[in-house]
Parts: sequence; C-alpha cells; structure tokens
Amino acid sequence: MSSNKEHWEHIYLHKNSDEMSWTQDMPAASLDFINSFDIPRDAAIIDIGGGESRLVDYLLEQGYTDITVLDISEAALERAKKRLGDKAAGVTWLVQDITAFRPSRKYTVWHDRATFHFLTQPEQIDTYLAIAAAAVDGYMAIGTFSDKGPDKCSGLTIRKYTEQELVTQLEQSFEKIRCITENHTTPFNTVQNFLFCSFRKRATA
Repeated sequence: MSSNKEHWEHIYLHKNSDEMSWTQDMPAASLDFINSFDIPRDAAIIDIGGGESRLVDYLLEQGYTDITVLDISEAALERAKKRLGDKAAGVTWLVQDITAFRPSRKYTVWHDRATFHFLTQPEQIDTYLAIAAAAVDGYMAIGTFSDKGPDKCSGLTIRKYTEQELVTQLEQSFEKIRCITENHTTPFNTVQNFLFCSFRKRATA
C-alpha cells in the first residue's frame, strides 16, 4: 500500500465526517457549476476524489444516471455506499489513485473539488492533466485552495492557486468559462478560501 493511500485509508477509518475539514452538507458550488453546463441527465459525470462527498446524492436526486465516483480510499467510498443504501448500485465506484487512473471511457463532466491541490510535484500535475485531457469530452469543474487558503490540509502540504495560475495549468487542453472564490466553513467553524473554476475542453485538445 502506498503511503498516500495509507494516509487516506487511515483518515476514513478513524475519523467521523464532522472531524474532517472538507465536509459539506450541500456542495452548492459544485452543483451550480455542473448544472450550468446544461447537459442531459444521462451524460457521464466523474467525481475525482469524491470520497464520501454528498455530491453524488444530489446528482442522483436531480436525475443524473451515469455517475462515477473515484477515490484513493476504499473506506471513504464504502461510507458513501452505506449512506446511499440501494441507490449505491446505480453508481460506478472506483478505488484508484488519480495519477494512476487509466480511463476506459470518456466523461462529459470531470468534477474535482479538492484533489488537484494535493498534487505538489510538477510530474504529478502533468500526469493528472494528461489523464483529464484524454478522459474529458465536455467540461471540467475544479476546486482548489485559493492563494488565501491554508498551507496544509489533513496534515499534508498542498499547492494553492490564484485564478490565473489555475487557468495557466489547464489552458493547453481546457478553456476557462468562469471562476469564483468561496469561503468554506469547516465543521469546526474555521474558514477556508476556495477557488472554483469551470472549463470547456478545447476542440483541438
């Protein structure tokens, strides 16, 4: 087991949801971006690093029928499945390190609320971007810590982004649609500033 996977399995095996800074009752910004793409309800959506996020719950509730949730932690996905009950059978669950992901299909929407900023080495970032470029035939909605965000998350050093820095990272394959910043209040009442951006896959990419 890689040290990265070990870290996240330990988190999800030993902490409750209200002990994790990223927990949201409703992922409003993510839903707003996905709905803004005006895609059919059978469009393929993948949630990168989805863990036990409730995004999948709301997407199912809205009638989306082709949802994949990918996370490095099997324990995280098991928690999400347990929460969804019978509805979990209608979702594709992938236990996978994103930098080792080899998609066997295309996705209309690639959503990532908080995985990209854990990639701090250039080769990790390049690998992620190449995988996304190959897998996406529509849109990307991505959230990272902004330049006003924390330096670490879950004990790990992260990479913070300004809007221009994020756009520059993705511009080879993706064209920016819009960006917002948002203060996320953690379950223990601290505030983290996020940058959320939506992108359209370039026709030539």
